[in-house]
Order: sequence, then structure tokens, then C-alpha cells
Amino acid sequence: MIPSSRGPALVSAVLLLFAGCGYIGEPLPPLMNIPGRGENLVALQRGPNIILHVTLPTLTTEGKTINRPVHLDLRAGPKPAGTFDLAKWAESAKAIGGGTVANGVAEYTFPATEWIGKQVLMTVKIIGANGRDAGWSVPTEVTVVAPPEQPHDLACEAVPQGVRLTWQGAGTSFAVLRQGPEEKGYSELGRTPKPVYVDTTAPFGKPLSYMVYSVEKAGTGEAQSELSKSCELTPLDTFPPATPLGLAAVPSTSSVELVWERNPEPTVIGYRVYRATGNGPFERLAETQEPAYSDRKIEPGKTYRYAVSAVKGNHAESKMSAPVEVTLP
Repeated sequence: MIPSSRGPALVSAVLLLFAGCGYIGEPLPPLMNIPGRGENLVALQRGPNIILHVTLPTLTTEGKTINRPVHLDLRAGPKPAGTFDLAKWAESAKAIGGGTVANGVAEYTFPATEWIGKQVLMTVKIIGANGRDAGWSVPTEVTVVAPPEQPHDLACEAVPQGVRLTWQGAGTSFAVLRQGPEEKGYSELGRTPKPVYVDTTAPFGKPLSYMVYSVEKAGTGEAQSELSKSCELTPLDTFPPATPLGLAAVPSTSSVELVWERNPEPTVIGYRVYRATGNGPFERLAETQEPAYSDRKIEPGKTYRYAVSAVKGNHAESKMSAPVEVTLP
């Protein structure tokens, strides 16, 4: 018989033994490790090719992180008429290879000329390292047209408003792309129906690169041409500002009060005031940061003519405004 003094110690030992065994219950089923379906299929026609992007899943269908490489099975083919069965269509659709993966996105580029005038469907299956998959993704659709004409002879030049682009090429709409010195890629600036575009947001003094492509409507979407060759320049602001408008002069016994319209250009830092006595030449009278000036260096009975100009931060000066004349009593 075990002495009663050892009872607590024995109970503790028994508890520790069961604690070491962990949870006792039904065994969990093994994980299937099936990758999720491909997401965000985006496709477009560029020139004679279709470019497709698909975001790769990061989790399995059970919500677990995918740690091993996956394999992609991409299919493309004409959209069938009538009832659509994705699995049957995929069996006869064309398998597309040669994709690349970067930053979790797979990209495929493949010829589209065999499908000109047709609606083309694309779907992808993500296959895990164990050979399992969650089935085909929701298809995306592109209407293939004859490749739009590629713009050529792109030229760019600095103008007072920014950078003016011109090019050659047929089309009803063109997209303009720009890449700045601190940007990793090109971004779209805007679109224009004519082969000319002025980039009013171009920063002076920084290297810029431009490209253009033409755009045509294709079904409910659009088709793009191949990108033009790039045009690079560092625009410099060597241009004078616009001539001030609305100059008016109001004489009094002790001064002539001048006012005019403020120049809206952000690089204008001030104005220069010019005065001529009688029919004499204009001479610089003063400089001011505001569109107003009070001339107190006047003499009774004399006739004065006034004009003003605007000055930019690059020291470029505009032409003088239309003159105004006052005769003092």
C-alpha cells in the first residue's frame, strides 16, 4: 500500500504524463494543398498580339500559404455560340506557353492574327506542385481586330506651356505615355484624336521620355497599336511670359495710379513699369510684385505714357503692354 504522504506526488506525475500526450481526439484529415484559382485576368490586344496578365494566388483553397512553385495552364480560343461549357471548351482550346512571372503576376504574350474578327476567350488553371488544382478561372474576353497602325516619327519639343508632341500615323484616337526620372515605367498622360499633344504638366529641367500608341474600338473594349519609338528631352524654360493685359492709369494731383490684370503663370515673379514723358522713349521706372503701382514722381501739366511687362523666375521678360497715356492738370 502506498503511504498517503505520496498521494499528491503520484497524482501530479499522472497529470504530467497525460499533459505530455497532448490533445486526444479524432485525427485531422490531411491538407489537400490545392492552389486558389487565378485572379484578375486582364487581357488586351496590342498590335498583332494579345497580352494577358493574371494574379497568382498566395493561398490554398484551405487558406494556407502556398510555399511551393505552381504551374499555369493557359487556354485561348474563339468564343462558341450557344450554351457555353467551360470544361469542354478548354479541352479543345489552344494551350498557350511561354509566360513569365514577376511580383506575383504572370504575363503571357501570344499571336492573335488567327482570330481577327472573332471574340477570343482566355482562362487559366493554377496547378500545385502536387498536381492538384481548383479548376479553370473565370474566362476573360477580347475582340480581335486588324492591328491598328503604329505611330511613327514621334517628335517632342519644349514650348511655353510644357512639351509639345507630334507624330505620324492614322487613327481616331491616340494615347500618350510619359516616364519621368524617378519613375520605373511609363504612365498614360491622356488621349487625343489628333497626332499632336501638349503636356502641360511637364516639369522643366528634368529628363522625360515619351511614347505614343493608337487606339481603336474592339467590341466592348479597345485594341492598341504597337508602341512608337520613344522621344527623350529635358525641357528648359527659356520662354518669356505672356504680355500683361488691361493696363489702366488714373491720375490725381499727387500721383498716377496704375493697375493691370495679374498674370496667371505660376513662374511669373513680378512686373516692370515703364514710363515715357510726352513723345520721348520709354524708360524703366520701377519693379513690383503686384499688378499695381503708384507713380508719385510726376509734374503738373505734363503728359506721361505708361507700359508694363511681366518677368519670370528665369529672368525672361515679356513684351511691353499696350501703352496708356495721361495728361496731368
